[in-house]
Amino acid sequence: MEWEKVAIQKMDINDLDEVLSIETSDPLTPWSKNMFVEEMRNPFAHCFVMKKEVESKQTVIGFICFRNVAEESELLNICVHPVYRQLGVGKKLMEFYIDFSRRRGSKTFHLEVHSSNHSAIQLYQLFSYQSSGTRKQFYQGKFDALLMTKKV
Repeated sequence: MEWEKVAIQKMDINDLDEVLSIETSDPLTPWSKNMFVEEMRNPFAHCFVMKKEVESKQTVIGFICFRNVAEESELLNICVHPVYRQLGVGKKLMEFYIDFSRRRGSKTFHLEVHSSNHSAIQLYQLFSYQSSGTRKQFYQGKFDALLMTKKV
């Protein structure tokens, strides 16, 4: 991956078509356009896209949404375009997220992940997240969510 041609920037309403295309590539629990718009309007929420220059055009290759309240942060959504998975994009988004939140005073980080999403769980463990519980039948009323927490 040529990281010098990659930038992370605040998600804009004009990014949503590309974001939704990436989001729906993971059929487990995709967000709707309205969910992204509402999150972008929330004063505690932060949504960012990672863009790569492809043929002199900026293309969204991943995104991350999270909320910071007082000393706590919750990762709400992270997704990487299927073509760019396993290339370090998710890791770069997580590094950005944790650095951004720590600089604003976050000391405890929370997330929930589909219990069968082993690649995501491995990514979070790389950043010292630990299992902190389970939400039974959280996704679609039938799949469990693994709760994970990180303290700094």
